[in-house]
Amino acid sequence: MASVSNTTRSPIGQAWLIRELGLAVSPPAIESYCVAGARRTEMHGARTLESYPMRYAPKESVISHLRFALRHEAFDLGVLVAALKAIDPGEIEAWVRAQPTGAFSRRAWFLYETFTGQTLDLADASAGNYVGALDPGRHVVAARRNSRRHRVADNLLGERGLCPTVRLTPKVREAMESNLDREARSLTEGYDPQLLARAVYYLYTKETRSSFALEGETPSARRAERFVAALQSAPTFDPSDENALVALQRTIVDPRYATDGWRDIQNFVGETLGRYREKVHFICPRPEDVTDLMDSWMALTGRIVSGGVDPVVGAAVSSFAFVFIHPFEDGNGRIHRFLMHHVLARRGYGPPGVILPVSAAILRDRQRYDDVLASFSRPLLDLIRWEWRGGAAHAPGRRMVVKSDSAHLYRYFDATAMAEYLYDQAADAVRRDLREELDFVTVFDQALSGVREVVDMPDRRASLLVRLCMQNGGRLAARKRARFAELTDDEVVAMEDAVRHAMSA
Repeated sequence: MASVSNTTRSPIGQAWLIRELGLAVSPPAIESYCVAGARRTEMHGARTLESYPMRYAPKESVISHLRFALRHEAFDLGVLVAALKAIDPGEIEAWVRAQPTGAFSRRAWFLYETFTGQTLDLADASAGNYVGALDPGRHVVAARRNSRRHRVADNLLGERGLCPTVRLTPKVREAMESNLDREARSLTEGYDPQLLARAVYYLYTKETRSSFALEGETPSARRAERFVAALQSAPTFDPSDENALVALQRTIVDPRYATDGWRDIQNFVGETLGRYREKVHFICPRPEDVTDLMDSWMALTGRIVSGGVDPVVGAAVSSFAFVFIHPFEDGNGRIHRFLMHHVLARRGYGPPGVILPVSAAILRDRQRYDDVLASFSRPLLDLIRWEWRGGAAHAPGRRMVVKSDSAHLYRYFDATAMAEYLYDQAADAVRRDLREELDFVTVFDQALSGVREVVDMPDRRASLLVRLCMQNGGRLAARKRARFAELTDDEVVAMEDAVRHAMSA
């Protein structure tokens, strides 16, 4: 959606700041304009166009449009930080001196000092009620930490080094109010502990297979066991420990691609088109930026798991921020999905000890997953200057080099689409995978008991017969009959009846 400026429609707020200050940022989800008409909102895919009558038009100054953004827009922090770094700090000082108790002047002052790291020539605020850095009516917020200097409640999800935002869209609000956690818990109530334990183990193995499948891999039995063990330890995992993250990476990747620390090469995600052309889909942060970004990611994740942020939203923010940083050469995607479970488990979300196989839900609709990732990565391609060095395509030693300072592009992204997406996948995992597995184990146990009443078979033989019957509508396929030659036809018929009875109960 292009920014337009003419006699009947003029950009205001974020859109004006981007145009007038020449900000090289990803386009915000919300663009506001003054129009010769009534107030209205138009949705254009992931973009929202807000039209305001001419009486809303700010004065033609940075401060006026900054104030409009703080007052009326669910702003994009990447835009505001870039704007604050571009303007004369004296303008913020003059605004605060003119309106020392003003809510918007103090918020701008707080955001300026927080994200530029520079202290303005202003005395500490001595009056005025505390006001949130983010408007809780427009953004998902964290537990407040009061900044006495500004009399601002710091409710940001992160800190200066990494601070995504999530807009409180109708879909996010509805998801947060859906009580999905309670729904998941109610599904497991009253189940026999042994039956539930068997269902849970299958859910862990399903999550493992699905997470590897998303990377186009089929893990060996040993690698799958290691990943299941890692998922089971998710509640006690320490994401603030670089060694723990490195150990996790070494656990889940092929030993040839295990690492001893953060990557020291320029990574990218792409595909080969023909023999001599490579299409780049995503450019990762420069290797020299990874350490600082990961230190900031650890602080962000610590803030999220300490409480105050909706668990599913927090899981989306932490896990997608990690995969965008891409700190390892290999294994980033699987760790990204592991971190979803870590945050949910640390926040006590869902039935205790039960994993919600979100990777299985992701795998069922891989295109939407790719679209969500691309909503972040695609705009970056126009903002990052890079080139190939070292020869022709696929030549030994050929490498990508990022020529521009790009770390800021990964620090302040809008994670709303990621939060909406993860809530959808979590709901699918509860209402489909969790429900289906509990139902399956219940039916299987009833069928197994019925089969054993006919013949007291060994566990493995009885389980195999029940599984084969359930896969064939309750009957043992003729081509499988020879595998149970020790049984008479009458016994097989009676066992089939028992299986069908359990399936129809």
